[in-house]
Amino acid sequence: MTGARVWFITGASRGLGRAFTVAALAGGDRVVAAARDVGPLEELAEEYPGHLVPLSLDVADRERVFGAVEHAAAAFGRLDVVVNNAGAMLYGMVEEATEEQIRAHMDVNFFGAVWVAQAVLPHLRAQGGGRLLQVTSMGSGGGMATVGYYGAGKAALDSVSEALAMEVEGFGVKVTIVQMGGYNTGLFTAGTTNTEPMAPYRPLRTEMEAMWGDAVAPEPDTAARVVMELAALPNPPRRLIVGSQSFDHVLEMDRAQADLYRAWEPLSRMAPG
Repeated sequence: MTGARVWFITGASRGLGRAFTVAALAGGDRVVAAARDVGPLEELAEEYPGHLVPLSLDVADRERVFGAVEHAAAAFGRLDVVVNNAGAMLYGMVEEATEEQIRAHMDVNFFGAVWVAQAVLPHLRAQGGGRLLQVTSMGSGGGMATVGYYGAGKAALDSVSEALAMEVEGFGVKVTIVQMGGYNTGLFTAGTTNTEPMAPYRPLRTEMEAMWGDAVAPEPDTAARVVMELAALPNPPRRLIVGSQSFDHVLEMDRAQADLYRAWEPLSRMAPG
């Protein structure tokens, strides 16, 4: 893809979304930057006049998503790269989470991304192509205590995005699942909802908190460089792990999973299906 592009980025006011927005603007592209709170984008709008359109949006609201996408498409006349980045964290054990917390979490992390995809596809199809980058997680291939619902939402988005990629490739629309590693995005602070801790899980919670540790993660702009390269590829991959350490970790998890399957192969093969 050559020339100035038009990006539509959700969750654009902080973390990875902001880093993607800054990188696109610095590269001479134009951006419609959607976020619940667009206040943090005002400075960027002043720095890049005529190139940035801040757009207030809660991706959990399907009707508002469709209206926002119409506004975004009209702002610069087209959409070239759509980044489904908006997300949040629900931190706690599976048993601890309330129905309200779980549904609110999935409304943002899974359904919000689906609503955006449904809303942008008519535009991408009509113009004969475009890019849809579905931001998930390097940990979406398996669950982990305290972040089970986050992993579940990202795993669901992984799966539906694989199906979507098959469905829309004939229209020239290319979908990539962008499996992010850990970056200093504020996800575990400003973007987190915590469950009410239950006493039986106290030892495991303490163990998990020690495992997460307090090491400083890389800054989001280091990942933005990868996304800019990805968006420029004529034939992008359907999946991309973003982060050197995360790449190694995913390969290690895959090997461990394969070993587990092989360990129980005789039991699996008892059935003919």
